[in-house]
Amino acid sequence: MKNINSRNIYAGILVLIITGILLLTLSGYTNPIIDNALKPFINIQSWISIRYLAVVDFLTVPRDVASLRQRNAELETEISSLQTQVIELQQQMNEAQVLYALLDFARSNPENQYIASSVIGRDPSPFLHYVIINHGSDSGIKHGMPVVTQNGLVGTIDAVTAGAARIQLINDPASTINVRLESSNTEATVTGSITGNITLSMLPQNIAINPGDIILTSGLGGKYPANILVGQVTGVLTQVNDLFQEAAIQSSVDFNNLGVVLVITNFRPLDINPLIPTPIQ
Repeated sequence: MKNINSRNIYAGILVLIITGILLLTLSGYTNPIIDNALKPFINIQSWISIRYLAVVDFLTVPRDVASLRQRNAELETEISSLQTQVIELQQQMNEAQVLYALLDFARSNPENQYIASSVIGRDPSPFLHYVIINHGSDSGIKHGMPVVTQNGLVGTIDAVTAGAARIQLINDPASTINVRLESSNTEATVTGSITGNITLSMLPQNIAINPGDIILTSGLGGKYPANILVGQVTGVLTQVNDLFQEAAIQSSVDFNNLGVVLVITNFRPLDINPLIPTPIQ
């Protein structure tokens, strides 16, 4: 009987102790004791974790670096390919814009028939101004046909083969064009030069001329159709005692960047040289 009572007492004391510990824990009084008791275990766990991560990094980093280098090389190759595609698309877009402008010009001038040709070469001489196009007599191109772009007059067909033709540009020293000043409807001539500069000449002194004035073909002489844009005046070169006025002309066409041109195929130039009187010697 005594043993049973003793065990009941011990059990009751144990329950009281456990209850007290729980109450103290819930009240927060045992937190410092628990922290101090667990601190060594936490430090050991942190030390093991740091060493474990270091070992993992040591074993995996070289493989990751190699993988990143390979991926970086793949991305650089892809970027280079995309840049090439962008350049090609820009070129195609520029060509499409030029072709659209040429088509728009042809539609706005339906009285003429055209053959579009690409510029494939230039005369190597610094004193001559010619370009070569990729259409010739097989396409119906003949000597003397005028050549234009959407911006204005380029020149005339000077020589032809079966598959190519040579264009004499209007800034060539041997080029002479009959033109008219749009503002006054006065006739004059435009000539090229060795340097590629274009000059307006044979303009009467009593005609007012100013920078910005538009120059058009007159149609006289039978070499070019009338009313094709040639360029505009950039400066007057006249001296007071000169019989005629002269002016510097800026062509409406950029000859250094000719890519595609239009050959007017239904215009037949007239040779009026036999009708011009021979000067008396």
